[in-house]
Amino acid sequence: QVQLVESGGGSAQAGGSLRLSCLASGLNLDVYALAWFRQTPGKERERVASLTSSGSTIYTDSVKGRFTISRDKAKKSLYLQMNSLKPEDTAMYYCAARRGWESNYMYWGQGTQVTVSS
Repeated sequence: QVQLVESGGGSAQAGGSLRLSCLASGLNLDVYALAWFRQTPGKERERVASLTSSGSTIYTDSVKGRFTISRDKAKKSLYLQMNSLKPEDTAMYYCAARRGWESNYMYWGQGTQVTVSS
């Protein structure tokens, strides 16, 4: 059974840092692509960063140079290091997974809230 469980969210001051974690059980990370999405009320869900099974990364423009996505296959975990946080980074953050050859993310975590104050 596939299960994604996020942790690490919370509150931070602008300019601060947070590290999100996602425990991905039931997945073979050698064939699954992983990603972090975020969503605020009334807005569409946005893909923040993604990591292919081969290790390639993609970031949305607004987080480039500030956020880093990484994984630890042995720990079956995905991470998002968020530095230089801005109030506009405030959102619910979700971990997601898809098979490498598919386009849609079919597995989702429950989300973890990140709140950045100015």
